[in-house]
This record gives sequence, structure tokens and C-alpha cells, in this order.
Amino acid sequence: MLLVAQGASRRFGSRVALHPTTFELCEGEAVALIGPNGAGKSTLLALLAGALEPSSGEVRLRDGTRVGWAPQRPAQYGRLSPRENLEFFARLEGVPRPERATERLLSDFELPQEDRPSDQLSVGNRQRLNVAIALLGEPRVLLLDEPAASLDPRQRRLLWQRAERLRDDGGGVVFATQTLDEVDRFSDRVACLLDGAVVFDGSLESYRESRPLAEVFA
Repeated sequence: MLLVAQGASRRFGSRVALHPTTFELCEGEAVALIGPNGAGKSTLLALLAGALEPSSGEVRLRDGTRVGWAPQRPAQYGRLSPRENLEFFARLEGVPRPERATERLLSDFELPQEDRPSDQLSVGNRQRLNVAIALLGEPRVLLLDEPAASLDPRQRRLLWQRAERLRDDGGGVVFATQTLDEVDRFSDRVACLLDGAVVFDGSLESYRESRPLAEVFA
């Protein structure tokens, strides 16, 4: 087991964003989180990433497991260039040879090499940088919140190829998406959320066979 949430919930004041939830991620799994806006997908991912503390319950990682986290809103410093952002986060994560890791990711994601601040980049380039930051340090768990929404077809394909390689190498991927084609092509398991609760968690085949779910989440 790479990651476990046990009864994890999250409140924002009186509002319940996520009811107590149990969720497990095993080696070699790619799990799609689906549901309407406000269903709790982003909150669950943020709890799994450690970006939010649960209001109750807990989230546990297997010892030594590194997590890569790409939130829906790019988490980067707007005044820094893509290179400076990558080098900063590489050092923050203790990545060996941060300059080399930065060069590789700049090339892999075809990011601008000049010193232009990231807040002047296109939406697609900012999202590429967001995902590149998540991949620093070769994480074993990759958590992605609608990662392909702003990417062009080529970059979308490269993103999912990377995610599949990580999964096939014994890592785990959890991604939120509104695109059912991504669910069909890249997930082994599907978790459906509604009103802050997981209402289904099962194999892709089981999800496909569930007509009521298909009607709710189509």
C-alpha cells in the first residue's frame, strides 16, 4: 500500500467539503476521481497530498514514499521564470543536482528557456510547469487535479505517457477529471464523489457496468 486515508474529512467553518472518507492507493494503480464541481475531488486530493490537514481521521504514506502534487490552480511563483521555479522547488524537495533535474524537465515539457516570469506565460505553459514541478524528485505517488484541462493534444499525450510509466513501474496515480475519455483510457479504478462523499469506488469494469452511475456522471 502506497497511501491510505482513514476516515479523513475536511470542514471549512460550518461547511463540510469532504465527509469521513477511506481511500487506499496500491502499487501499479491509476485511480480516476470523478464527480460534479464541488463534489470534493480537489479536497480529497489536497488531503492525500498533505496540502490540507484533515479535520478528522488521518492520511498515511508508506515510509519513504515521495508524493508529486499538481493542484488545479498552478502552484508556482509568478515572479520567477520556469527555470527558477523548478530549481527553487528542486532544492526545497532536496532533489540531487537540481540544475540537471531542471534542464531535463524544461526539455521534456517544452517550457520556455528565457527568463520571462511565469505569470506572463500562456495558461497551457503554466499548467505544463505545474505538472513539471510535481514530477521533481521522481515521486512514487502522483496526484493530479484536472491536469490536462489546459494542455494541447501533444502535451496531453506526453503527460499521460509519463503517468502510465510511473504506474507500470509500481507507482500510483490519482487524478481528478471531468473528461470521461481520460477515465476510460488511463484509469484502472474509479472513485465517484457526490456532495462530499465517495458514492462508488471500484474497478473501471464495474463502473462501466453501473448504469445508474453512468447516468449521474455522464
